Formats: sequence, structure tokens, C-alpha cells
Amino acid sequence: MLDAAATALALPYPSLIKAVRELLLDPHVQVPPRQVLSLPNGGKLLVMPASDRTVAMTKLITYVGDNPARGLPTIQGNIVVFDALTGQHLSTLHGPTVTARRTAAVSVVAAQLLATRTDGPLLVVGAGVQGRSHLEAFHSGLGVQEVWVASRSAASANALVAHAQSMGMTARRVDDPNAALAHCPLVVSATSAQEVALHNNPRDDAFVAAVGAFTPLMVEWSARVCQHVAANGTLVVDTSDAVHEAGDLLQAHIDVAALPTLADVVHREALRGAQSQASPGPVFFKSCGWGGWDLAAARCVVASLA
Repeated sequence: MLDAAATALALPYPSLIKAVRELLLDPHVQVPPRQVLSLPNGGKLLVMPASDRTVAMTKLITYVGDNPARGLPTIQGNIVVFDALTGQHLSTLHGPTVTARRTAAVSVVAAQLLATRTDGPLLVVGAGVQGRSHLEAFHSGLGVQEVWVASRSAASANALVAHAQSMGMTARRVDDPNAALAHCPLVVSATSAQEVALHNNPRDDAFVAAVGAFTPLMVEWSARVCQHVAANGTLVVDTSDAVHEAGDLLQAHIDVAALPTLADVVHREALRGAQSQASPGPVFFKSCGWGGWDLAAARCVVASLA
């Protein structure tokens, strides 16, 4: 049973990024729709199973948006990993750590394939767990050296800036993320997604990873911005499950079912043998979460334990 620190050590970003790509090319992966049970006060219990020919896993986590006010994490739970052939229990992983790291790894894969520029600066909007994991993953996977951090909490933003500086990055706090969009070709929005935080259009050469909203009622980006990107750039979703979950796009009345998925992009790259470039204009990658991403992480851990 791995705690948060041990789970993180078993999931180095280079290996996890590679595992995400490999999983999307594996025809034996099975990921049924996740089950979501509503809890009191707006909380949710999520059950997410997945398997391939050798590894099976189930993720059991809770999401309670107002838990920080109680001094508790927003996401809690575990991932239980089994040998798919024998049914033997192999490991139990720290669920929030897997969620943070695999989500950031998926965003890096999308940026590797679709971003026009990967040199930064990177704008991180939201200085919580996902903001931190994305900062680390973009530094490790893309070589980003400069980050701007925006948060409703100046203390949280300052803490993330200090963390970036401890990694050798150039970092600064910005108090107006909408103004900062004009200066940053890489953007990660990782807010609590309880209200629109971003109203300005991203740059024409921008890559946006929008990860905060994962239900129809959650939102980070204004409908006008989403419609602007739909008309002038490229929209990509992490999986087809986004048709039920991509709050930013659904509230903008965009036909999510018609959008390409990350698997589509990866398969196109594999067929062409070259980088899959998006059309001119900003790229907006909407990430909602998927049990397959957790399976990719489980595969990494199993490989590390072998």
C-alpha cells in the first residue's frame, strides 16, 4: 500500500507521459463509464474501473468542493490494482496523488501534440493541487522554465511561485489572469470551477489545458471565449465522456460529440509518423478525467514494482 509520497515516486512524469500515449494505442484497454453518486452538500463518490490484458484497477474517490474550509482535501480515496490474469491484489495507490499526476501528464501529451509553442511562459490559474502538478509536469515534460501564477488566494499563489523557484524556474505571481493571457502561449486553468474565472481570449498561438470543470454545471472559461476558439482555433477533449461532463463547452452550447479526442490525435500522429499539428489559432484542450488515465498510472506502478 503506497502513501502519497511513495505513489508520486512510482509515477515520474517522463514514464507517466509515455504510459498515457501507449495506453491510447492499446486496443485491449477497457474503460466502462464511471459511476457518480451524489453525496450530501453537493459532494460526489466516483467509481472508475478499467483494465487491459495484464492490469485491472478500480478507482474509488470522493470529491467535496468545500472541504478546504474544513481543513480537508477536496479529493480523497484510493486506487486498487490487481493482476488481470490471476485476480491477485498488487497494490493500493493514493488516489489524489494519482489524480493530480495523471491529469497533468495527459495535459502534457496534448501539448506535445498540439501546442504551437512550448517555451512559455506558462500561466497557471489556480494554485491548488492541480496547479502544482501541472507546473511540475510542464517543467519536466516540455522543459518550461518560466511560469506565471494566478490565484484568488495570494498566499497560495506565493507558495506555488516559491515551489517553482525551488525547481530552478523563473516564477512570478500575477493578480489579473485575464491580462496575463496576452503574454502566455501556454495556459493551464485549474480552478475550483465554481464560476467563470477567464473572460479574455487566449493568444492565437496559445495552448490551453482546461482541467478544473468536470461536470456540466462547473465552469472556468466564459461561453464567449469557448465559442471564439470553436470559430477560430481548435477544440479537443480528453475522451468522448466529455459529451456529458465538459461544463465549459456544454454551457457554451458547443457540440462536444463532434470534437476530436486525444486518442484521435494520438492515432493520427501514429499514422503520419510526425507531429499532429492543430489548425491555426488557439488550441483549447478540455480535460474531464477518465479511468483510462488511472490505468496508465497503474501500469507505471506495476512496472516499477516488477
